[in-house]
Order: sequence, then C-alpha cells, then structure tokens
Amino acid sequence: MPRSGDSVVLARFPHVLIDQDNVAHYHGLLEQRLLINRCADCGYWVYPHRPMCPSCWSDNVIATEVCGEGTVYMFTLLHRGREIPGVDYSGPHPIAAIELTEQKGLRYLATIVNCPNQDISIGMPVRLTWLDRAGVPSPAFVPILNTLNPG
Repeated sequence: MPRSGDSVVLARFPHVLIDQDNVAHYHGLLEQRLLINRCADCGYWVYPHRPMCPSCWSDNVIATEVCGEGTVYMFTLLHRGREIPGVDYSGPHPIAAIELTEQKGLRYLATIVNCPNQDISIGMPVRLTWLDRAGVPSPAFVPILNTLNPG
C-alpha cells in the first residue's frame, strides 16, 4: 500500500521502477539525503535495495542515511547514453562505483563532478554532493582534497 507522498516520488521519477523496497531511497533523494537500506537486527547495509538482509535473513531492513564519504572503487567514461538533463557526453561523462565508508563492498553508482576526467583514479577519496537535474536532486561525488599533503 502506498504511503502518503509516494505519488510525489512516482511523479518526480517517472522512468524509475519504484517499489516498496526502494521508495524510501527516492523519498530521501528528494530531501537530498542518501538513504540505503540497513538491517536493524545485524547492522548489514543492503544495496541494491531488497526486502531481506542477505547476512542474517531478517526482514527488518530500514532506510538509513549514509555519511556520504567513500572512495572510487571503479569508474568508466561514457561517450554516449540516454538523454539526461545536465549530462554532456562530449566530455565524456564519468560514472563511478563509490565504495561507501559504512561497509566494505557497499557501493553506489553516481557521477564524479568538479574533477577533470584524467584526474579520477581508483581509491580517490570522495564526498557526496548534489546536482539539480531538471528540478530533481541527483547524488554525485566530488574529490576530497588531501589537506595534509597537498603536493
């Protein structure tokens, strides 16, 4: 059964398959909060969103906000793709799997911004930021500058 406000999520993300396992994630995006399902019984982060924890088999998973920091696990540069507001493939456009600090293996796909493509590297520390794509908040990541050793 849809919660109050789910119609807003469905309207704002018309090309996304929204279901009971991921609807809280999309509510979070509209509030500029990155929510990932987490098992309330064992603490395991569950992503992609599923109704059951793959670690302890509990169905007590709750959308929980992540701190928004991580490292680039892998990345690719897209030269073509579907039309998305604010995405320019002539650059080309970087997409990265960010391993979030909350848990080894917890990875979230997003673009890298404010960093020349040639400077993106595996292991690069990054922090969550937000882009506006046709009025819809979209998560992205920016490099965390090393202030201890700037050279």
